[in-house]
Amino acid sequence: MCTASEPSGFIVAEHERATAALPFADRTDLADADRGFVAALEPGVVTSEDGTVVWDNDSYSFLREPCPPSVHPSLWRQSGLAVRQGLYEVCAGIYQIRGFDISNMTLVEGETGVLVIDPLISVETAAAGLALYRAHRGDRPVTGLIYTHSHADHFGGACGVITAEEVETGRCPVLAPAGFLEHAVAENIYAGTAMARRAGYMYGAVLPRGPLGAVGSGLGQTTSVGTVTLIPPTVDITATGEEKTIDGIRMVFQLTPGTEAPAEMNFHFPDRRALCMAENATHTLHNVLTLRGALVRDAHVWARYLTEAINLFARDSDVVFASHHWPTWGTDRLVEFLSLQRDLYGYLHDQTVRLLNQGYVGAEIAELVALPPAIEEAWHARGYYGSVSHNVKAVYQRYMGWFDGNPAHLWEHPPVESARRHVEFMGGAEEVLRKARASYDAGDYRWVAQVVNYVIFADPDNDAAKELQASTFEQLGYGAENATWRNFYLSGAYELRYGSFGTPTKTESATMAAALSVDQIFDALALRVDGPKAWNHRLVTDWILTDQDRTHRLELRNGRLTHFDVAPGMSLPEADATFTLAKATLIRVLLAGDDFGVAAAAGDIIIEGDVTKLAELVDIFDAPDPDFAIVTP
Repeated sequence: MCTASEPSGFIVAEHERATAALPFADRTDLADADRGFVAALEPGVVTSEDGTVVWDNDSYSFLREPCPPSVHPSLWRQSGLAVRQGLYEVCAGIYQIRGFDISNMTLVEGETGVLVIDPLISVETAAAGLALYRAHRGDRPVTGLIYTHSHADHFGGACGVITAEEVETGRCPVLAPAGFLEHAVAENIYAGTAMARRAGYMYGAVLPRGPLGAVGSGLGQTTSVGTVTLIPPTVDITATGEEKTIDGIRMVFQLTPGTEAPAEMNFHFPDRRALCMAENATHTLHNVLTLRGALVRDAHVWARYLTEAINLFARDSDVVFASHHWPTWGTDRLVEFLSLQRDLYGYLHDQTVRLLNQGYVGAEIAELVALPPAIEEAWHARGYYGSVSHNVKAVYQRYMGWFDGNPAHLWEHPPVESARRHVEFMGGAEEVLRKARASYDAGDYRWVAQVVNYVIFADPDNDAAKELQASTFEQLGYGAENATWRNFYLSGAYELRYGSFGTPTKTESATMAAALSVDQIFDALALRVDGPKAWNHRLVTDWILTDQDRTHRLELRNGRLTHFDVAPGMSLPEADATFTLAKATLIRVLLAGDDFGVAAAAGDIIIEGDVTKLAELVDIFDAPDPDFAIVTP
């Protein structure tokens, strides 16, 4: 296959129109992004102990050049701001590490040490950020750690700034919103394989960095690929208005569940007149539903919590900062910033619901909704990470589900069977491609992508179709203002040209697995049962957890694994087999793939009853596929 295509005249013309229409003369964000700069990491590369590069900010140095025709000028501007890296002063005693990962790490100086907020994704990048801070602010010990919410880019580097021993001995409390641990683990375990595979597309993980490839993700540049860890919280924040003082640093919290994450919180530093908005207000329209997949967020409650944050804290603040991008200074400015962010999510929610109640479906509403001028003209409300199009569809999905009400869509053929029929009806693959090339030459890339997809799914070995589709995806990527759309399109083109790149970034780790509750372990196991294969199996096993003082029962019947705690006095049938072991061993043998027999021989597991039932249980488990196809059948 040939190399990447160049941007067409249609794309270049669209970019020229955007350049003329958008307020590029407003350079306020440039001043804010550079304000408080202390020092950069030189070179801007972080490696692991074995020398593997886990973060390379310098690879985006091309963003200092004028915008090329293959990148939307608005996205080029955003990426040029997000790529700035180093240590920055937010206000007296509050600093941020930016450009070391997709997220920021914030450091708040206390009486004896420093409080760390959101230690990035990887141990390596977090450690490098802390080292840069200490080089310029002194070797202060970490006296507290805060996770603003339950996404891995806000807790994965925990072991790069503190040790488990420091937490266990009480020297360093770890604060998080109520529900954090449950959601942090569930998101990365339950549907983690599928979400991680799609995240490779969303963040452009394997794309070459440059004008024809990855230029960022809108929220930051990309995700680091180092060691992901999780130290469980020791303090749960359970109510809005709750106050905590750590190392002399006073904080007032606001819980915001159901906004950008299922468990999230904002907090105010009243003595410093500084407000942390976690990831609820950043310099982009965020996602109501991310392209990688997640629980659908509630745009209505998101807007409501932003209103609450304004009323609780904003007018008593001189600066607002978040776990991505750069701060906003000045009380009037930050109130307006938060108000526009609030109006953005609220407007998308309300207009989507208004139109769905008029009978429009998600795909139609996405084409109908236009933002009010004041929001449309605000750089921080533009769709670099989320988009109006896919956020509207997410709001529709939250209320109405996948079905649009048209019976014709109730029982359509699955992709391959549908594609074969479409291609046959359209006159065969050659005729489809002939017409698609004409549409490509006319700049109708959305239509080309749809019809050529039929040919690929009907005939996955059709190289001409894959070549045309790859070029089409590239044009759609070049034209996208949204970074994640660009990355999805260009990643699809990459795989059509070169084959699957699998899942480059993996979030599972020993510390993540160790944070699973016993219920979550068995929930994760139940999700691996091959239902049809297990239809005729019936078995009952008891699992005695020696370090949990509990017995957990598993019952397999009708292809479904049910589990529950055995309480004293329960009248239950006798188990076919009983296994006595520690929770860590349970994780090793059931989820991590360690050999059960070896663990039993080593005395880590005591087995009573019919030992063959274990083999019967293991035989019905399916393995997730981290390399599943996306742009081909």
